Amino acid sequence: MTVTVSEGSAVRAPSWSAYRPGGLPDLRESVACGLGDVLFASFARRDQRRKGEQYLRGLLRTQGRKSIRNIAAQVGGSATEQSLHHFISSSTWDWRPVREALAGYLTELTAPKAWVVHPLSISKAGDQSVGVDYGVDPCNGVFRGQRAFGVWHATETFSTPVNWRLFLPDLWLGDEERRRQAEIPEEMGRESLEQCAATAVLEMLGSWRVPARPVVLNTHINRIAATMGRFTAAGVPVIARIRGTAQLMMGDPALPGYDGGVMEAQRILAGVRGLRRPVRAAGQDGDTLAAAVRVACAGELPTHRRAGASDAVGGLTLVGEWRGAQGPPTALWVTNATSAPAEVLLRLTRLGGRACQDFAGAGAGEDVGLKDFEGRSFRGWHRHITLASAAHAVAALAGTGAAAPTAWEPRGLDGLRAT
Repeated sequence: MTVTVSEGSAVRAPSWSAYRPGGLPDLRESVACGLGDVLFASFARRDQRRKGEQYLRGLLRTQGRKSIRNIAAQVGGSATEQSLHHFISSSTWDWRPVREALAGYLTELTAPKAWVVHPLSISKAGDQSVGVDYGVDPCNGVFRGQRAFGVWHATETFSTPVNWRLFLPDLWLGDEERRRQAEIPEEMGRESLEQCAATAVLEMLGSWRVPARPVVLNTHINRIAATMGRFTAAGVPVIARIRGTAQLMMGDPALPGYDGGVMEAQRILAGVRGLRRPVRAAGQDGDTLAAAVRVACAGELPTHRRAGASDAVGGLTLVGEWRGAQGPPTALWVTNATSAPAEVLLRLTRLGGRACQDFAGAGAGEDVGLKDFEGRSFRGWHRHITLASAAHAVAALAGTGAAAPTAWEPRGLDGLRAT
């Protein structure tokens, strides 16, 4: 897998000397101008480029809900509404080159430390928007709406989404009339939520000119063997959230529980509490206690393990995190980067928290319309959220003071390998 940014790419950084500290509106305008030149380079027609620039600026300027009507009112009045509606819902432009250009642009400014896959739940009152169904949101419980996964370019000080995959439940994939009305492509087939999350980043890493970095799956996975196996087969190091009830087997014969068969992850960690060590993870006050042990998924250890041999080891590492000396772990993770120290792994997981923080933060996230598409079509949703991601990047870059490009300091994250 070759995932590098070529020296001859079309990505151009803006003139940083033109930015004036403290002039936020002017700074946003400068960032949007430089980014727009890159984003819309793949558009064949000048009018498409103009509409793309209008829509991007409208997302940044419009107060309240970022509907096409409200955006049009900001950038051209009622006469613009129909043309922007066509541009998003019915035009021919492909959102994938735009997303790759966004990722390349950001990488030229500052290379990501990880690609974070973060869930997005979008509540909907009606049932006509593509993908709407009843689901369970980790924060809000049962809800009606759309579910998607964003892939975020993440550093310790900055993150923004660059790719998206919309989850399509059977209600939409199995109904030919719904598929036709929403213009769902034929190649979109059934998948689980965790398959959707993994595909969002693996397809990107397999075809885009972006740097190879570890992946943080900031969403609980249930099918651990299948999900982690996809990343290991692709040679991509990954760390993923799991629940305490996840079924695993101890992989280290020197530790308690090796002969205990299949156990819950939280029980495995309870048996190795004595191995916990304080670690300092970025973005947190005080120390965290952490323990990391080798494990394997049920049914994946060699046959001779069942005969009592002591040389079998698992193919994953289970990481437990405690915010205090007492009680159960506050977070559990599994990774295929089995040689990485716990402190390095936890630093990676903090990048997932950074993405969540940047989504909710003022001036970005919900403020640029990531949840605001009101159309019904699959293509319209993807075009809108692509440009909303670009608006998020503009707001986030401006919010950091548009600092000049800086060298990436690995600090133990570079060189992680999938086993």
